[in-house]
Amino acid sequence: MHPTPLFHLDDRERLLAQLRAQPFVTLAAAPDGRPRVAHAPVVIAAAGEGLELRFHLSRGNALARFLADGFRAVAVSLGPDAYVSPDWYGAPDQVPTWNYLTVEAEGPVAAMDEAELVDLLDRLSAQEEAKLLPKPPWTRGKMSPGRFEAMLRGIVGAKLAVERLEGTFKVSQNKTADQMAGVAQALGDHPMAALVSATIPPAG
Repeated sequence: MHPTPLFHLDDRERLLAQLRAQPFVTLAAAPDGRPRVAHAPVVIAAAGEGLELRFHLSRGNALARFLADGFRAVAVSLGPDAYVSPDWYGAPDQVPTWNYLTVEAEGPVAAMDEAELVDLLDRLSAQEEAKLLPKPPWTRGKMSPGRFEAMLRGIVGAKLAVERLEGTFKVSQNKTADQMAGVAQALGDHPMAALVSATIPPAG
């Protein structure tokens, strides 16, 4: 996390919205003392009064073999990011920087059973196919008999129980309104431009 409090984001709904928009995460863990990384799309699910991030990994993944015993991990979702040139501020003595959005979710990871894994895969495909409307959604019902079950043997399901959820929302908000407007204009149609513009404080 960025150490500057101004960039810290702990608004749960905004964090979850960002995670839904950018569900492909990097998982970092050290179950045997050695840092290991995996990448996976996640589905956010309620778990009692808490939340879980549910995902799947190839059986050959470096973290998959540790699921039986469980381990702690951090899942990081990286949103839009952009280099910011000092020239865009219209002010002297500035330095380059980088604007970015991240969400971090930390907690214990445990294995899923097969029924949970199938449910996850159905939810994941429905989640992502909904973003492609009006294309008719793909479902596993379109697959040849037995093919889904055969491919299922190559992956494992897992769930991260979220104990910490926070993020960094660094969009030039440490600059003046005029400087932020200069950054937004220079970024043009980059997704970061809209985020900077939306954060500019109102005049007066």
